[in-house]
Amino acid sequence: MNLRCIIIDDEPNAVNLLEVLIGQTTQWQLLGKCYNALEAIEFLKKHTVDFIFLDINMPHLTGMELAGLLPKDTKIVFTTAYAEHAAESYAYQTIDYLLKPITLKRFVAATQKIEASFDKQPPSTETTTAKPEADYFFFKSGKTLRKILLDEVLYFESEKEYVRLVTGIEELLIYRRLKDIEEQLPQPFVRVHNSYIVNTRLLNKIQDNHIYIGTKQIPVSDKFREGFMEMIRQRIF
Repeated sequence: MNLRCIIIDDEPNAVNLLEVLIGQTTQWQLLGKCYNALEAIEFLKKHTVDFIFLDINMPHLTGMELAGLLPKDTKIVFTTAYAEHAAESYAYQTIDYLLKPITLKRFVAATQKIEASFDKQPPSTETTTAKPEADYFFFKSGKTLRKILLDEVLYFESEKEYVRLVTGIEELLIYRRLKDIEEQLPQPFVRVHNSYIVNTRLLNKIQDNHIYIGTKQIPVSDKFREGFMEMIRQRIF
């Protein structure tokens, strides 16, 4: 795929490595290399690119500050040595988040994700089974069927063959798999980890790859981060 990109990074060695990886593994056009955010702003006024490789820790303006100045539809691949900015990065049109030092294997995986983001197929017209638009469910707890209002559920947590359902005032153990529950839940419930489904309406904040909901800190795993942040981006002003 013939995509146009630029590299924005104040470390020459990091820029050189990305240039080599791009040349070895893709057919992309590297239109420019900028060593600070101000230089990048001037470059982008004169050139159109499909996406940018963007470092975070840079002088004058950080990568996050620059991302906030760019048009909202600018697609970004963040490149950084610091994992703690990952959740924050998905407030933008982030395709991927590459941790330095970037290996060939990780870069190849990123190229597949980047090209897939420009090659999305139109939605299927086939009829699909929709999740129920329910505001409550009955859950079996022991010999009792308990009615639970979904708006009151903070999160579901997998515990081996059980699932722990947590509200603001109680916890229930349900003899079900988390995957089975996930298939029946409507939005705003979203899977963020192999062990957790959260109610995005009730979360307090997102910071450093973690969700804070009620008194619980819940990790967001790489596997589910993109889908979760896609939902969150729709609510960012």
